[in-house]
Amino acid sequence: MMKVQSKDSKPDAGKPVTLKTLAEYLDLSPATISIVLNNSPVAKSISPATRERVLDAAKKFEYRPNLHARMLRTRLTNTIGVIVPELSEGYFTGVMLGVEQYLLQEGFLYFTVSHLGRADLREEYQELLMSRRVDGFLLVNTELSVNVSLPVVGVSSHSQEPGVSNIMLDHDFAAKKALRHLYDLGHRKIAFMKGQRYSLDSEARWASIVSTANDLGITIRPELCIYLEKNLWSPELGYPPMRELLARTHDFTALFCFNDTAAIGAIRAIQDAGLSCPRDISVIGFDDIIVAEYFNPRLTTVRQPLHKMGWAAAQLLIKRIQCPDEPYPHEVWFEPELVVRESTAAIPSTSRSRRGDGR
Repeated sequence: MMKVQSKDSKPDAGKPVTLKTLAEYLDLSPATISIVLNNSPVAKSISPATRERVLDAAKKFEYRPNLHARMLRTRLTNTIGVIVPELSEGYFTGVMLGVEQYLLQEGFLYFTVSHLGRADLREEYQELLMSRRVDGFLLVNTELSVNVSLPVVGVSSHSQEPGVSNIMLDHDFAAKKALRHLYDLGHRKIAFMKGQRYSLDSEARWASIVSTANDLGITIRPELCIYLEKNLWSPELGYPPMRELLARTHDFTALFCFNDTAAIGAIRAIQDAGLSCPRDISVIGFDDIIVAEYFNPRLTTVRQPLHKMGWAAAQLLIKRIQCPDEPYPHEVWFEPELVVRESTAAIPSTSRSRRGDGR
C-alpha cells in the first residue's frame, strides 16, 4: 500500500523534489506529472481537476525540472533562435511582442540576434545559434543563409526553401485599399516610395502597387518615384529623399510611403519646405506602428496585424517542434486594414483647378 504523506509536509523532506516524489505524493504516475508540467499536447486528455492538483503541488513544493535530463530524453532544449534585421521601435518590435508573449506562455527561451542587413552576420548568427542547439528558427524579414534541418518559420521572409513556413501579408489587398482611398479623395498625381532592395517585402509590395495603379488608371511617373537605399530605421529614411523630390517638383498631391517610419520623415520634409500635410500633400504610411496615432498629423496608414503575425509565427513554430510528424502549411496569410487618420484629405476645389494645367 502506498504511503500517504501529510499535505502540509514536503515530500521526502531535505531532498530535491523530483517527478517521482511528486507522483508518490499525489498518487499519480510520473508520466502524468510530466505531461501536465510540460503542457504536452495530450495534457488536455487529463481532467482539469488533476491538472490543477499537479500544478498546485509543483508550486507548493517549488519543483524544478531537471532540464538536462529532459533534454537527453526529448533531444529538445526548449530554446528558439530569433533572427531580425534590427529592433528599433516600429515594425520589428510589433512582431516581436507577439513572438515573445507566445514563447513566454509556452515556457520557451529564445536568443534574439540582429544582423543589421549584413549577409555575413546572417550566416554567422545561424551557425552560432545552431551550435547552441536551438530547436528551431523564427526569422523576421530575414532569409536563411545556410541550409538547416530544423523547423523554420518566417514573418515576411518570402522564402521558397523547403521546410520553411511563411507568415505573409496580402500586399495586393493593402495596395487596393490605400490607392482606392487616395483615388476617392481625388488624387491622381501620386508619388510613390519603394523600399530598400534588401527588405524582403519591397518587391512584393511594389508589384502590388504597380498592378493596382494600372487598374485604377493612375500613372506611376518615374520622376515621382522615391527608391530607398540607405540602411536606416529612423525617420531619416524618408526625410532626405522627400526633400530632394520637393526640390525637383511639387507636381503631385499625395505620397504613398514604404513604411510609417519613412512617412514620418517625409512629412517633416514637407513641413520644412513650407508646405502642409495634408492640405498640400496627403501621405499614407504602412505598418501602423505605435507612434503613427500620436504623430502630428496623425498618420493614415495600412495596418499590418503585427502582434497577431508574431504570435502566429511562434505558435506554428512550437507546434512544428513538438509535433514534427504533423503536416504544416507553407504559407499563412493575414489581411491588412486601412486606418484613416489626419494625414490624408480630399484635394480642395481650388487645388483641382490650379493643378488642371499639368503643373
